[in-house]
Amino acid sequence: MSSTPTVDRTSGGTLRPDAVGFLDTLVIGLASTSPAYSLAAVLGPVVALVGVHAPGVLLASFVPMLLIAGAFAALDRVDPDCGTTFSWVTRAMGPWAGWIGGWAITMTGVLVLGSLAEVGVRFSLLALGLDGWAESTPVVMGLSVGVIVVMAAICVRGTELSSRMQNGLIVAQTLALAVFAGVALTRGVRGDSPFGALTPSVAWLDPSGAGGAALTGGLLLGVFAYWGWESTVNLTEEARGERTPGRAAVLSTVVLLLTYVGVATAVVSFAGADWLAENADEEEAVFALLSTEALGGWDWVVLVAVATSALASTQTTIIPASRTGLSMARRAALPRRFAHISPSRRTPDVSTWWVAGIAVAWYVGVGLLSENALYDSITGLSLLIALYYALTGLACAVAFRRRLTRSVRDLLLLGVGPVAGAAMLTWLLVLSVRDLADPGNSYTGQAWLGVGPPLVIGVGVLGAGVVLMLWWRRRDATFWRERPTIEV
Repeated sequence: MSSTPTVDRTSGGTLRPDAVGFLDTLVIGLASTSPAYSLAAVLGPVVALVGVHAPGVLLASFVPMLLIAGAFAALDRVDPDCGTTFSWVTRAMGPWAGWIGGWAITMTGVLVLGSLAEVGVRFSLLALGLDGWAESTPVVMGLSVGVIVVMAAICVRGTELSSRMQNGLIVAQTLALAVFAGVALTRGVRGDSPFGALTPSVAWLDPSGAGGAALTGGLLLGVFAYWGWESTVNLTEEARGERTPGRAAVLSTVVLLLTYVGVATAVVSFAGADWLAENADEEEAVFALLSTEALGGWDWVVLVAVATSALASTQTTIIPASRTGLSMARRAALPRRFAHISPSRRTPDVSTWWVAGIAVAWYVGVGLLSENALYDSITGLSLLIALYYALTGLACAVAFRRRLTRSVRDLLLLGVGPVAGAAMLTWLLVLSVRDLADPGNSYTGQAWLGVGPPLVIGVGVLGAGVVLMLWWRRRDATFWRERPTIEV
């Protein structure tokens, strides 16, 4: 069991226990990943890199995610804390690494919220036939800010309400994706495609078919596509059953694998690798174009899929950021007011509104500066994602180090697997730094401080975290004086 002698979880109130069950938790994990939006955003660029081997790259990207999901599940069993990576890394590797891990989780949510809301708004307007509004920056930005505020209010109102909303959105998204993939695959196999259909082949599942350099670039995009499933574990203090969050995390990665490989195979078969590569810069617009060709007058089905995917993720992305802030404040790693829990709703109201407020400020500020700069900030997320996933894998091996020699199962599941996942993500982190340093790989297309804007933004966010951490330590060193450990 976990040893938490220095953490008072009752001083600011407690989260509502047994608020969500296994299915609710699984749905929130899937919604946080935003499958339809993620596929729309990465499939074109992945195909541009590896051609017909895109399904294989998405399969290969699943491996480190599964290994890290196993680490999340194992650590959650012995230390069920809504702060997840922050709590575990702190107890296994010390307060400095733990604080940075918590900061990385929180800031990924802040950086991506505005873009998710914007995609949800644009595709909703397109599905309603309001193309003119979808092209208006003031309209889209105003509605996107409104979406963030509404989603934050739902999160504050209650976890049960959040889960019920997600159940509806995930059903709509899944059905729409299934219809699109089924029609696209059928027309691809029949050769009934205006793009030159391809017959699916088992060889497409070989990720190495396109060569080393292309594979690494595709894996970087693939990791981003899977990111978000760990929201299930952030609900650990609100879920029914000790093992529910961990099991939901592992299963969500498997469901995502089947979804991604299936849809990618259907799209490549219908559209062909050449057309997808030529339109890779269109990103999510690729799905809008393909839906018209594949479904004709029913193209709104795919627009609804992407819209519901982005809107659902806008809400669920608030969960890990707000609960990490709550956990950090409970341990005095942040000001105590962030640990406040609504007495009536039993949700972290203060940290939720702060996450939403900072996200709105970032989205509006950077968006007014440059839409391309906003896209570059999303690209820079890969640095933060790889960092806190890798830290979690290492923390798992450190926390369970005394159990690794007890059995081959413990050695593989608690040691070798998490470390291998962390090593893969560290390797991808290094490659990401190399690639993002090239201004040519950015949306802005211009160098900032001599390197690409995404790298400047990613490193800048981490640097800001270090500065904030040092400043807070000078004001209140309580967190750094504690030496909590995980007992297993």
